[in-house]
Amino acid sequence: MNNAVISPSVLNADETTDLVCFSHLRWDFVYQRPQHLLSRCAKDRRVFFIEEPIFGNGSMRLETREAESGVHVVVPHLPDGLRSEIAINAVMREMTRQLFTDHDIDKYIFWYYTPMALSFTDHFNPVASVYDCMDELSAFKGAHSALPMLEKQLFRHVDLVFTGGQSLYEAKCGQHPSVHAFPSSIDVKHFGKARNLTEDPKDQAHIPHPRLGFFGVIDERFDSQLLDQIASRRPDWQFIMIGPIVKIDPASLPQHPNIHYLGGKKYQELPEYLAGWDIALLLFARNDSTRFISPTKTPEYLAAGKPVISTSIRDVVRPYGDLKLVEIADTPDEFINAAEKILANADQTQWLAKVDAFLEHISWDKTWTQMYSLIANVIQKKRPARKASMPLSRVNQRTSAAATT
Repeated sequence: MNNAVISPSVLNADETTDLVCFSHLRWDFVYQRPQHLLSRCAKDRRVFFIEEPIFGNGSMRLETREAESGVHVVVPHLPDGLRSEIAINAVMREMTRQLFTDHDIDKYIFWYYTPMALSFTDHFNPVASVYDCMDELSAFKGAHSALPMLEKQLFRHVDLVFTGGQSLYEAKCGQHPSVHAFPSSIDVKHFGKARNLTEDPKDQAHIPHPRLGFFGVIDERFDSQLLDQIASRRPDWQFIMIGPIVKIDPASLPQHPNIHYLGGKKYQELPEYLAGWDIALLLFARNDSTRFISPTKTPEYLAAGKPVISTSIRDVVRPYGDLKLVEIADTPDEFINAAEKILANADQTQWLAKVDAFLEHISWDKTWTQMYSLIANVIQKKRPARKASMPLSRVNQRTSAAATT
């Protein structure tokens, strides 16, 4: 399914093609799938990462900066009073047109993370278009009511659909002729550093063992009730929670002396924290928002050499639970039993050998290569029959007209 192969000459010949991404996520929020993929893409071509607008009291402007990875991060700033969706889309069309003019973007690939962007980009003529469907966004707290309808339109609009996991692939594969599963992958070298680090970060050094840790966004997907029950029953275990708290009231999270909320950390710092844990956790609630998730942290924990306990998220059970690489537990009793078994087993040699054998076959580098092979095939197939790209002057005319209606 993801074994597309194309000659290096075709890939190399296409390096003048820019990639323009439309995302619901902020580039600097949490380093995850978009950052892994697009940073690799930026090694060969220009990448523009367009975020959703920020509303404020300042002037209307398009802020563009180059991230350390080489990705051009584009942030639209709009006035607070501009709340009509028709007006916002008109402004976004004009801002996108201006971005194309300012940066001489002529030959380009569109990469969507949010169907909402289709409302102001459907008039462009990319050489290829991709929807990287990393989550079921319509199931998230605060999701826009138009998301399901716009996603259906986006399926009709794009050449390729990638999904962030196997369960999401199974849900989407009948909706588009070219859907491909690309589950969460891993930078083994980065997280593997945790196996050899011995010095604790300052805000973790004082916490006694055993330590059971979690890193990631703490939101409606987080099973705070399970954490509360386990922490209260095992006060001798220390629970380290790393990550930003969003869309939920921090006061609603369990508060016990053995639960430590250390806040968000940079991607580069995560191996330092992982190195000092005894067990890594996937504390996800089982609800609509987690039905199709494929947690990136699963292989990251494993690459760090840490035993993992997860709730029964489908894309963790398959393959990690089935292969006995991760312990699956949903109730406090199951969780405590799994943790006690891990803590009693000092020799993890055989388990770690199985982990390493599994991780040998996955990496973000391989994922990006397979993805771009599929994109290059689309470009190659469309090239003979494809009409000449719409001249930028015509895009200017159409977007300018839209902005005045």
